[in-house]
Amino acid sequence: PAPTSTATSASRLSLCSACLRATTQPTRPSRQQPRSDRTYSAAPRLGSVTKPAAGGGRSCGKPPVMAVSPVVTTAQEHPRSVSSPLKSALASGQTSSNGTPKPVPTAAASSSAAVATLPPTLDLAEQMNEEEKRKYAKGKKLGEGTYAIVFLGHLRANPSTLVAIKKIKVQKEYTEGMAPDAVRELKHLQELHHPNIISLLSVFSSKDQNLNLVLEYLPLGDLEMLIRDTDRVRYGAADIKAWMGMLTRAIWFCHESFVLHRDIKPNNLLIAADGEVKLADFGLARSFADPHRNMTSNVITRWYRPPELLFGARHYGGAVDVWSVGTVFAELVMRAPYLPGNNELDQVKLICEAIGTPTDDNWPGVTRLPEYTVPGQYPVRGRDWYEMRFGTVGRDGVDLLMRTLALDPKKRITARDMLRHPWWHSEPKPTRKEDLPRKTAGGGEDRMGADLRRRPGLVGGEDSDRGAKVARKLDFGQR
Repeated sequence: PAPTSTATSASRLSLCSACLRATTQPTRPSRQQPRSDRTYSAAPRLGSVTKPAAGGGRSCGKPPVMAVSPVVTTAQEHPRSVSSPLKSALASGQTSSNGTPKPVPTAAASSSAAVATLPPTLDLAEQMNEEEKRKYAKGKKLGEGTYAIVFLGHLRANPSTLVAIKKIKVQKEYTEGMAPDAVRELKHLQELHHPNIISLLSVFSSKDQNLNLVLEYLPLGDLEMLIRDTDRVRYGAADIKAWMGMLTRAIWFCHESFVLHRDIKPNNLLIAADGEVKLADFGLARSFADPHRNMTSNVITRWYRPPELLFGARHYGGAVDVWSVGTVFAELVMRAPYLPGNNELDQVKLICEAIGTPTDDNWPGVTRLPEYTVPGQYPVRGRDWYEMRFGTVGRDGVDLLMRTLALDPKKRITARDMLRHPWWHSEPKPTRKEDLPRKTAGGGEDRMGADLRRRPGLVGGEDSDRGAKVARKLDFGQR
């Protein structure tokens, strides 16, 4: 059985996990049940992995990590339709086992009230929602699309504390007006607290029943801006290593929490004022604790989609995210998308040309995948071929890249093993985040607004098809 809602409200109180357990006795999860309340106070060092402390709580006297409580993770994918009223969903920080949002106390409630088992009422939910809404003031609009509007906001008590308020529009095609993308994003952002994952600060509803997510302010745009601006932004191997380290730690934490992101790409990697890279856009994320549960293959933006999904695989794990990390790695080095296919067939062709044709010899069982088709037979590229094109990151960097782009997902390196790779210890050392290159001509706020308002899976504008924007073609040759 999943933990009770009382157990997951520890991060909302000024009590530590041990103190909370002294007052309540929640049902402990089974060994097979993934823990969803893990909270990390710092990212693990590169080259080593630290297991999270049991319970994920902070010690007494320290503030909670976030103003919203984590949500219990289940092994099931979040439902594609929402069966509860939007108002109660917005006033809550949790969902019940059947996916229906359930009200929980807010940070404004006292500790005793949070621990007590009071029956939730609509009046209490409305009161809590109003308290959260009054904490923030909306400012200028940063971006608008068919999915969401993003505003610049600030704390009323401290106007210098800026936030981004993502107002998700009511979607009439869904029964209760709440798109599954919004449900997933809310669910997983409340679960995942990590320095390299965008922070969800609060949630409230507006009078028009729209969902408002209060997110941390990330004013320096995204990684794609830096990659594309070849005229004004210069970076080297040490900078690439720093950015890749932040991305790898974020993915490692997601996978340790049994969450697949399923949409890793440069414009989902936002940059904070101190240079820290934050993984955003969890609209396609899902839990993967049950290895036998079918999942859709129509996820991950096409240019960053692994071959097993292009071939229609329904059972997969963290290897799909690792492939995306590898394509981002290659893009950082080349300063252009590595595999910019025009459609699914063209994407498979580019993978075959750049990496090699998947066959039963190099990937046992691949020909049995439901949509397996290849344009021809291309040799699997060797180390010399990679070093010729990606040699700026050194031999260890090339080795790590090759391991992330292994055709067979079972042979692909894991996020945990990526952190242990010797590349992180080789010269040059990663650049300090404060010293990383950044755009000086502005535009970061507008870019943040465009990134946050975009539907998951889109490369270009709001109304673009997945992967519709085509970069320059790369000549892989026959060497």
